[in-house]
Amino acid sequence: MNTRAFRRSAVAVAAFSATAIVLAGCAGGGGEEPAGDSDEPVTLTIATFNDFGYTDELLQQYMDEHPNVTVEHTRAAESGDARSNYFAKLGKGGLADIEAVEIDWFAEAMQYSDMLAEAPDSVKGRWLDWKEAAATDADGRLVGFGTDIGPQGICYRADLFEAAGLPSDREGVADLFNGDWENFLDVADQYKEATGKPMIDSANSVLQGIVNQIEYTYTESDGTVIATSNPEIENAYKLVTERAIPNSAYSGQWSDDWFASMANGEFATMLCPGWMLGVISGNAADVTGWDIADVFPNGGGNWGGSYLTVPADGANVDAALALADWLTAPEQQMQAFAAAGTFPSQVEALESDELASATNEYFNDAPTGEILSTRAEAVTVAPYKDASYFKYHDALQNAVNRVFDGVEDEQTSWDTWVAEVEAF
Repeated sequence: MNTRAFRRSAVAVAAFSATAIVLAGCAGGGGEEPAGDSDEPVTLTIATFNDFGYTDELLQQYMDEHPNVTVEHTRAAESGDARSNYFAKLGKGGLADIEAVEIDWFAEAMQYSDMLAEAPDSVKGRWLDWKEAAATDADGRLVGFGTDIGPQGICYRADLFEAAGLPSDREGVADLFNGDWENFLDVADQYKEATGKPMIDSANSVLQGIVNQIEYTYTESDGTVIATSNPEIENAYKLVTERAIPNSAYSGQWSDDWFASMANGEFATMLCPGWMLGVISGNAADVTGWDIADVFPNGGGNWGGSYLTVPADGANVDAALALADWLTAPEQQMQAFAAAGTFPSQVEALESDELASATNEYFNDAPTGEILSTRAEAVTVAPYKDASYFKYHDALQNAVNRVFDGVEDEQTSWDTWVAEVEAF
């Protein structure tokens, strides 16, 4: 096992500890069973988005261990759809027993922590400090069960890189992209010149990658709005609109065409948090060229990481808390990682030999456990995100969309965004 220093600060995302904790020696729920362990028949609904790694087999395992429980899982295509549903129904009834919340709008959900059930004391202290702190309200109530975190590498099509005359082995690609965002886009220029095709999947994924390396993006910790006056945000926007857009197949992600392009070779790279591995392999199952390199522009970045919440007005709160606890326990986090690449956030999973030795057959047997752990160590900034973060960031992404689609030029679209921010 790699023995790297384990850091649990607000800015360090994850690393290994010198002392491994073997998951097989832990109880299935990682401690005292939460309330709700009864024999009464119950149907539990869970709503997620994208791919959390909650396979039918995993959920069946819980039902086998709890014969009185039936679990029904629904999954939205992307987190924006889940967000709309969540805030339309929170506190009004109609949500699932367990609702997933994405990190970009989790601070928004925490405004309504009194509408969420409190996790039992037995689960506290299992997550990275910053992960648990974000889900703890001003009254000390833990109202979110951390699922994953999102350290990023670069996924790439080795076959397309080779055809373009670029390095195609992991180490060569890591050397190729070792540098800042300008270097990343220089390589994109080379790829396009050699192939006539864009290298990058989407321009807004580049925006996301850059923004996730900025500590204060749209607001400061005292609530001061700096969105339109922040030179780092303006520079990110200009870099994306001037250089990423010409090298991107799409403006944004999650469209039907974007999903299909993972298989048809329309683009050759994606900025890859762990959870994106399952998205790629699930939509390009017959493609043999995908791989992942241990590198990220400008150092490291964390994209994503979600929580499971239990609405307090649900019909099965205690049973839902028990399932949320089980799904986010170290053993199940490792099963989700194996299924979808969702990188664990629980300390015992992060310290395990199982994670250190994990490989991914689809990605040319890449040592994904080691790569993503190294990528996690490279993260030095956790962007400050308050309840307004999502609306500012979503509006900036829409500004990029307008430029990509030719609806507005770069300056006009920026001015439109400024006006929108001032109107919020």
